[in-house]
Amino acid sequence: MATQNTYEFTATLPPMPQRIFVSSPAEPTPISGIVEALRSVTPLAGLTDEEYIWLATHGDETVGEDGDLLFTDGAPADKLNFVLRGEIHVRRFRSGGLALFIGRSGQMTGKLPYSRMKTFGGEGYCVGSCWTLTIHESLYPEMLAAIPSMTQRCVSALLDRVREVTRIEQQSEKLSSLGKLAANLAHELNNPASAAQRSAAGLFAELRNYGVHKYRLGSLCLSADQSSAYMAWSDRARVLMNETNSLRATPESPLVLADREDELIRWLETHNVPEPWNIAPALAETRLGTFILDELADVLHPDTLPVALATVASSLRAERMAETVVDSTIRIFDLISAIKDYSYMDQAPIQDVDLPESLENTLAMFHSRLENISVELDFDPAVPSIGAYGSELNQVWTALLENAIDAVTSPDFTKYQPHAKPTLRLKTRVAGQTALVEFWDNGPGIEATLQSRIFEPFFTTKAPGHGLGLGLDTAQRIVNKHSGFLTVQSKPGETCFQVRLPVNPAEAY
Repeated sequence: MATQNTYEFTATLPPMPQRIFVSSPAEPTPISGIVEALRSVTPLAGLTDEEYIWLATHGDETVGEDGDLLFTDGAPADKLNFVLRGEIHVRRFRSGGLALFIGRSGQMTGKLPYSRMKTFGGEGYCVGSCWTLTIHESLYPEMLAAIPSMTQRCVSALLDRVREVTRIEQQSEKLSSLGKLAANLAHELNNPASAAQRSAAGLFAELRNYGVHKYRLGSLCLSADQSSAYMAWSDRARVLMNETNSLRATPESPLVLADREDELIRWLETHNVPEPWNIAPALAETRLGTFILDELADVLHPDTLPVALATVASSLRAERMAETVVDSTIRIFDLISAIKDYSYMDQAPIQDVDLPESLENTLAMFHSRLENISVELDFDPAVPSIGAYGSELNQVWTALLENAIDAVTSPDFTKYQPHAKPTLRLKTRVAGQTALVEFWDNGPGIEATLQSRIFEPFFTTKAPGHGLGLGLDTAQRIVNKHSGFLTVQSKPGETCFQVRLPVNPAEAY
């Protein structure tokens, strides 16, 4: 009896690399050396020798090599850092790995006095060999008493930091919006471009096929009466085709088309036409019944009928491919026109903006994201064009439209609207001396406790990495720039952002 051997395999995973933090130097630097290094810190320029010595004697040295960590994301912020050598990079993973801040040699970083920062918002690590001097926050009162000018120096550094972080975040928000816009546009352009490419490629082959059928038809040496009858039938069939297509503007059901195709195949088989499955689809799309084929069968010899029908089917396929190329290029042209109008390319900074057209151009940029959303437009024709910074105004529409789309596609939507279809409604009307634009959605709404904060910069209810909280802040600043107002009313199942812009913008600029 054979012995069954059992083998056990154990997968050994490589050990996780150990993360190394900065530490105190093996040999402390003399006070004179630290003072000399502190003199290179720009924010400390002008301190007295005694003040430099105070910092050198009360501070803690730390050194680290390339990649060593100074702090981790979420760690308590409790130290002021003077960068004496090297660079400190802060990487914020919640913003997609963006390098949020770079502290260079000669700068003052970390938690500054008067700062409300509690924890670090990113991971700080050394770039190259680093040497820093840190002051713990417990020594801040003593430091400010010993060095009175540090109050002004720290406040100035805080203001510079706020401006720099705001600039970086705004740039990131712009890049994020541009990326979304580019993705939407690429998606919209891809469909007609692919259709045009496929049709153009198939058109070459079909034209060659059509030429072969025409040659075969010509080689049959039809009589003058047969040729005249065939041409008359062709003209009559095309007239009927145009009339049928114009009367039926709505697309046909695939089942109706399939039934007609089966009927045509049976007719072709009855009249001994070879490869009926290749001819029937082209004839079925014309929406003509078999009666038109009966007319052709009455004027042509049975041996001539298959060649004539093959020629007609090949001609119809070639024409359909050419129509697809034309329709696709028209769609591409419309998209390019929309993006030019959206960005107000090659136009003056201030234009007379047609609000409905401006809103429709913005909707065109989000067409791919609105496929499963009902969009209702209620534009009052009495709303006049207004003088505005057109490209900036479109940023407002983009931010509000993105918020509305996110609301009606959120997981909480079905909680408040279990049987409703996601719906957006855009309205324009005249309200006194202002033009009113409203963005309605039937999403879960904004909590009452948060409605007073949604316009704050960097405030967001989205998951980390999905928003920086600058969209509505930017929108409000642009509306304020136009001497307008941006407000919100919200409850579960109904949220409305209202933009009021002056009809007479004489005082807006």
